[in-house]
Amino acid sequence: MADKSSAPKPQRPTIRDVSRLAGVSFKTVSRVINNQPYVSADKRDRVRTVMAEIGFQPSQAARALAGHRSHQIALICDNPNPWYVFEVQAGVRERCEREGVRMIAQPYDRASPTLFDDIVALIDQAHPDGLVLTPPACDDRQVMDELSRRRIPFVRLQPGTATAGVPGSAIDNEAAAYDMTAYLIGLGHIRIGFVVGERSYATSGQRLAGYRRALAEAAIPDDPACVRQGAFDFGSGKAAADALLDLPDPPTAIFAASDDMAAGVLVAAHRRGIAVPATLSVAGFDDAPLAQLVWPPLTTIHQPVRQLAVEATDLLFGEAKGVRCLAHALVVRESTSSPPGLTDSTAT
Repeated sequence: MADKSSAPKPQRPTIRDVSRLAGVSFKTVSRVINNQPYVSADKRDRVRTVMAEIGFQPSQAARALAGHRSHQIALICDNPNPWYVFEVQAGVRERCEREGVRMIAQPYDRASPTLFDDIVALIDQAHPDGLVLTPPACDDRQVMDELSRRRIPFVRLQPGTATAGVPGSAIDNEAAAYDMTAYLIGLGHIRIGFVVGERSYATSGQRLAGYRRALAEAAIPDDPACVRQGAFDFGSGKAAADALLDLPDPPTAIFAASDDMAAGVLVAAHRRGIAVPATLSVAGFDDAPLAQLVWPPLTTIHQPVRQLAVEATDLLFGEAKGVRCLAHALVVRESTSSPPGLTDSTAT
């Protein structure tokens, strides 16, 4: 992945800037860009002068979007975490507003047998000019093939598979999970449980791979009993933690692939009277607001969800291809420490 940076890229001039500076509507700017009629010579000259002065360069994708009737971008989003959904929606909406384009959000059920038909129905009814696909739809080959067949621009947020020529944005999930697992190993933990995310999300497999790579590099056996399936929600995290803590040799640290699941791990530990982090370290992934509301506050991986959505949407209005990879960060809080009998000073 290229372009690894957590900092927002410099904003290029948008159709909103041209509209404001020329004192005309978005539709008028769109008509000038696409050489359409019904624009007076005076307004056409003003728009072109402003475009030249601020260096506005409409791309082929922008021309295609501007030329359609709906001026709408559809966000296809499904996630059990309301915070994640809100951040994605906010990022897509922020970028659309700069172009004078409306965002329409379509929640869906990833387990629905009519998922593909539902997305096709949205396209037929709303006629969006482009789509932002989030997991797991962003890795659904049937959906991508249909959009390509219809020549509808689309981008993918957190894609789990490489698709030539399809733009998107992501963090390196495998590296992020590796960093967290390596951090726990550095504290002295050698028995580390892992709660995997929803099966249908490719990012779940990537995070599991990062966990396993860190164990392998530290020559720590990969015990299948220490890996439990979750679903990115509180209940599955608690159930996974109960199973891990019932093991004859339970882990001294549990890393959950989402903060919601990590919160479930905390509750399972508290109900058993297990002190966190003195007896059990707990870590999450996301850095959602929840991570600072639970007790103790969670050590977690920060992923810039809103900026990921901004970057993905930006690609709908640009010429760039490939995946923009933003930086993640390890955030250390009070839920992790060295295992019992090993002080921080003796941890490697």
